[in-house]
Amino acid sequence: MIAKDLMTRDVVAVPPDMAVATVARVLAEAGISAVPVTDETHRLVGMVAELDLIRRLAERDMAPPGWLASLFADERAAADRYARTHGLKARDVMTRDVATVTEQATADHVARIMEERGVRSVPVLAEDGTLRGIVSRADLLLALLTPGRQGAAAVDDERLRRSIMEELRRQPWADVHYLTVEVENGVVRLHGFHSSPEAQRAVRVLIEGVEGVRSVEDGSRPWRPTYLYGVGAAL
Repeated sequence: MIAKDLMTRDVVAVPPDMAVATVARVLAEAGISAVPVTDETHRLVGMVAELDLIRRLAERDMAPPGWLASLFADERAAADRYARTHGLKARDVMTRDVATVTEQATADHVARIMEERGVRSVPVLAEDGTLRGIVSRADLLLALLTPGRQGAAAVDDERLRRSIMEELRRQPWADVHYLTVEVENGVVRLHGFHSSPEAQRAVRVLIEGVEGVRSVEDGSRPWRPTYLYGVGAAL
């Protein structure tokens, strides 16, 4: 399989001048570990990962270097670290040296990049440098499926599942964090919990409207167990 078959096309991206606090919110709300930074022509200029933002918190707990250590410090590295840990915009904290692939890159090649660079996702670029998609570790696992007719059907089911999840994440009433969506031969099976019967019905209606869905088997429930609310919460 190649990157074109594996990549997620509906990619969340941010502009270079987006505030770091907003970038952190994007990562949290989208449930992703890294976000591409693109310019006005949709060309990739960098990536902001969770580690880039966690580094800011770690910096607060570090004591300033002593005078002796500062004599031997790499001034360029120290200046770069300061900008990345104190910058207010995405362009200040992003990683600029990003490993990328083309749409024709094999799954093996993408896997090797992830292993060598220690990254969880790899952007997929067109020849002109514009962002076409992104391959995550979860996407790459599809390449381990048995090749042939059964594998192709499984890939189609996974693409349908991702389409459903993307639609659900756009809805404020969809409790995606408490839902499990499984797809087999176009049949969608739901497990988990909803905040209300109305939300449960709306989720079913949304899924039935996604192209490629044959039927929906709803095994979810319109309530959440008490441990999700905390001690003393009512069902």
